[in-house]
Amino acid sequence: MRDASVAGKKKIGMVVAVEIDAVLQSLGEPVRTEEYGTLPVRTYDLGSAFLYVAHSGAGEIGAAAATELLAALYKVDMILNFGVVGGLTDEMKTASSALVEKVVHYDFDTSDYDGCEPARYLELPDIYIPVGEVLLKKAREIFPDLPVVICASADKFVGKEEDKRELNRLYGAEICDMESAAIALTAYRAGIPALLVKTVSDSVTGGPEEFGRAMQRTASICMELALRLAKEV
Repeated sequence: MRDASVAGKKKIGMVVAVEIDAVLQSLGEPVRTEEYGTLPVRTYDLGSAFLYVAHSGAGEIGAAAATELLAALYKVDMILNFGVVGGLTDEMKTASSALVEKVVHYDFDTSDYDGCEPARYLELPDIYIPVGEVLLKKAREIFPDLPVVICASADKFVGKEEDKRELNRLYGAEICDMESAAIALTAYRAGIPALLVKTVSDSVTGGPEEFGRAMQRTASICMELALRLAKEV
């Protein structure tokens, strides 16, 4: 926002749900913090870019609000989201990381009214919400060994193995979380590219207990990936 006059600097908006401790441990004290009700935005100077970190809290509503704030008020050039997720396949083990190529908002359903297939927004050609294609290509060049996956997203913590495997069966998703659909859709509607990098905190056979044990460690792993992306994309 106030930094727009600085020539040559990218402006990156970062939406953070529950992983804010990983940000603070990695980046320390911000240049400044601005409060918008209960939504704080911390500004960091990365040298080549300003990073605006919006702490949304868990869930789609907070994530959508944070993304829109960064887009409308801070006029960011891109949205970068990192976070911990549930694994939906045997391959996506705890501490495995991935880049997200598209998102399905699996509890969105207007089919009783308009006959549209469940999980699809009418403005899109299918059920999958896209992310920034150019950013994803650059991210794959930076991290060529990271898999590229589909994320299933809804306002629900998925802890049971049978529910996780069903999301994989229905949507081809390899991971799930509670924010990615809101971030991807809000950025898409604002005409801003989004880049999502995720690390598994609870495997397909894990649940709340595994999440609790691994959350801080896996959030730190994912933050380091996100910080490199912020500096290089």
